[in-house]
Amino acid sequence: MSILQRKIPPFIYKRSNLTLVVAFTSIFALLFINIYKPFESPQWYPITKFEYFLYSSLIILTGVLVVVISRVVMFYYTKKRTLSYWEYIIWVIAEIFFMSLFYTLYSFTLDETRDFMEVYRSSVINTSLILLLPYIISILFLCWREKSMRLKELEEKEKAGSPPSGPDTINFRDEKDVLQLSIKKESLLYLESADNYVSVWYLSKSGVSNYLVRNTLKEMEVRFAQTRIVRCHRSFMVNLDQVRVAKRTPNGIVLDLGITKVPDIPVSRTHAEQIARWFTNL
Repeated sequence: MSILQRKIPPFIYKRSNLTLVVAFTSIFALLFINIYKPFESPQWYPITKFEYFLYSSLIILTGVLVVVISRVVMFYYTKKRTLSYWEYIIWVIAEIFFMSLFYTLYSFTLDETRDFMEVYRSSVINTSLILLLPYIISILFLCWREKSMRLKELEEKEKAGSPPSGPDTINFRDEKDVLQLSIKKESLLYLESADNYVSVWYLSKSGVSNYLVRNTLKEMEVRFAQTRIVRCHRSFMVNLDQVRVAKRTPNGIVLDLGITKVPDIPVSRTHAEQIARWFTNL
């Protein structure tokens, strides 16, 4: 499975985080248009800087309505279906397209003399800056905050004298053998290789979540050799206790965990016999 086909982390489209992204994008766009002054906007009217700030604020906030509507739709859409990275990218491109169209049409209400496509190309470039920069910054911040929260939870448990370990707990350590994550066995879904990291997918109070641990799937396979967390594919390990259905498809055998927003886990030919043996020994 390529990177673009993987599912984006659920915390990206949590309601509070979507609100944060929209608010930060609005502030960034307002500062951007007043500092960078795109679209030849200072030539619209012979007005003062303060008046320009008021007019630009109105234009930006109206344009950001496109983002607000888009993110509201995303929030409700992801309640039923998880977005992959390529779907999220297409979603953002669509936002840029419609926001650029809005600014282009607005420009022509001000007696614009240039060709429509020329104005639209300029709008796409500037709108990309207005949206992509705050989006990237927001996602990096959210990823950092999510990891910090998880580590803080682990530290608090250790300080409280109840270390996150035991027969019903699975510990995940990085390549330096530093504890990064502890999960109850019944909450662990599957592991997915992500370059030099392993993405740990599990059930949390917010739904299906994941956490990146800097390690390899091969190392995880050795670590969990005597457990029911088994390798089923070059890029996947799965918690067999979570598997509800094993089925054959035109693309091969897949494991269905029976959980909304969790994709079918592929089984490669190399591991098909082992997986079948596990099921017959249940």
